[in-house]
Amino acid sequence: MAFYPAQLPAPLRRAFWAAAYQLMARIVQRADWRLMNYGYEPADPAQRPALDPADENDRTCIQLYHHVATQRPVAGLRVLEVGAGRGGGASYVARCLGPAEVVGLDRSAQAVALANRNLARPGLRYVVGDAEAIPLPDASFDVVLNVESCHCYGSVPAFLAEVRRVLRPGGHLLLTDLRLAERLPQFEAELAASGMEVVERTEITADVVRGLRADSARRERLIAESGVWGFRGALQAFAATEGSKTFRDLESGAFRYVTVVLRRG
Repeated sequence: MAFYPAQLPAPLRRAFWAAAYQLMARIVQRADWRLMNYGYEPADPAQRPALDPADENDRTCIQLYHHVATQRPVAGLRVLEVGAGRGGGASYVARCLGPAEVVGLDRSAQAVALANRNLARPGLRYVVGDAEAIPLPDASFDVVLNVESCHCYGSVPAFLAEVRRVLRPGGHLLLTDLRLAERLPQFEAELAASGMEVVERTEITADVVRGLRADSARRERLIAESGVWGFRGALQAFAATEGSKTFRDLESGAFRYVTVVLRRG
């Protein structure tokens, strides 16, 4: 199994990912690169959502957002995405799932600037903020989304405490993320100790692997077109293209991917 940033001590892990995402947003500013998650492909093709033609290129990544954001209704509600990245997931939720408002929060000022330039619209905005110190009022959102992001944080308990603070009573955290198999029990213990009720937990590793396999050629093309030479292997591992070390560890179960629904009482 490869070495991963997830194995770094918390302060180094947090600093590594903050620098990496800021650098990627600065170097690669193409407007059609809107999502960076590993994607999702359901075993039953009938469960694939209908998408606008403009979204088809990002289908597997959008399907991961559709999967997690439909775990509970979001129509008519205020939604916060923590770790919104380049903004494509929040844009899909805002356009297609009917929330009253979506706020996408990310630590990378460069990524937030890209998202506001390319994707902001009425009812959708992006703000700079730290997942472990969310700069938004108490009890101000009905739903918090967190998609393939909290493995980058220095303190998951601090993040969960902030989510609980900004959620209204009865509100939900809809979260999906991956962990090294030996670290999954620690993550689940952190969720159980959050002060929120864990109401649902689903493993989706096989669905993510199918998504990566279906999207691998597009990811390889984006890497080739990025103009970042000398780091092809690192970019393939980051994007989990088929055959990369990250892909193999997901396929073998060394990495496991879960979706969790938590409710604030």
